[in-house]
Amino acid sequence: MADDIMTRHHTGRLRQIHIYLGKLFRIFINERGWKGLPLSAAIALLVAFVMGKNLFTNMERLQSGAFAIVCVCIWNGFFNSIQVVCRERAIIKREHRAGLHITAYIGAHMIYQAIMCLTQVVISIAIYKWYGIAFPKESIVTGNFTLDFGITLWIITYSADMMALMISCIVKTTTAAMTVMPFMLIIQLVFAGVIFSFSSGPAQYIEMITLSHWGTIAICSVADYNQLTSHALFSAIYQFRSVPEIQSIVDYIQRTDIRYKMDVLSARSMQKDLYAGTISNILKCWGILLLIGAVAIIIGTLCLEMIDRDKR
Repeated sequence: MADDIMTRHHTGRLRQIHIYLGKLFRIFINERGWKGLPLSAAIALLVAFVMGKNLFTNMERLQSGAFAIVCVCIWNGFFNSIQVVCRERAIIKREHRAGLHITAYIGAHMIYQAIMCLTQVVISIAIYKWYGIAFPKESIVTGNFTLDFGITLWIITYSADMMALMISCIVKTTTAAMTVMPFMLIIQLVFAGVIFSFSSGPAQYIEMITLSHWGTIAICSVADYNQLTSHALFSAIYQFRSVPEIQSIVDYIQRTDIRYKMDVLSARSMQKDLYAGTISNILKCWGILLLIGAVAIIIGTLCLEMIDRDKR
């Protein structure tokens, strides 16, 4: 395949995209590139088991569940392409000197990874539904929650994929790529704004450019976080039920409609403008996620364009 491409000194970009895309799909079939799909299904099942079937029923479950799902998307995206460029860097360098357009090479990977990410999202949603997670019936953008949710997961996964592709374009070995990846994952986890909150300083600026931050906001907005109830107030009381007097209060609350009123009251105090379930907010999140992915792939392409400077 490499020799075939190298002979095409004057082949246009579109033709080169077609050639490389065919190569990627042959690798997927013949070299078991599909092995990552069962892994995606297993991870989705594990997360579904941890989240439970009532993911979209209250604020606490939604926020923590959204963060877990975002982590799955980022994990899938990173593993899709973290090694794809650096492991064949010597071949790319040789073919680039023979007429390969780097933009065509990256373009083929972008198309291929878009399809892979879509497949992973479909598998994940199928697992969530099969497990019994109750999805809302309606959503604000397309009117269909499953479609809005799927678009959100695909954008997160694909943007993470492009970020990993950028790393693969910059580093020179697969070892270096796998060394960098854990640090990238840790940044996504720490600066998501879920485990830790940042209101000022450099940490806030880092948070603003993380996929995990905007991905969690997007999922919570699509699921209309601010319209759900919250168990925070009742849970605060419930944890002290070992005290007989408090146990009697808990029993009384559970027998009456006070429990629902407490959940509504708690929800009012926990509403966040950041999670507003509006079309503009959701589209803003989608746009920022895609922008991060676009910037990443531009940086990766520019770095790979300088491959002829490699000393190896």
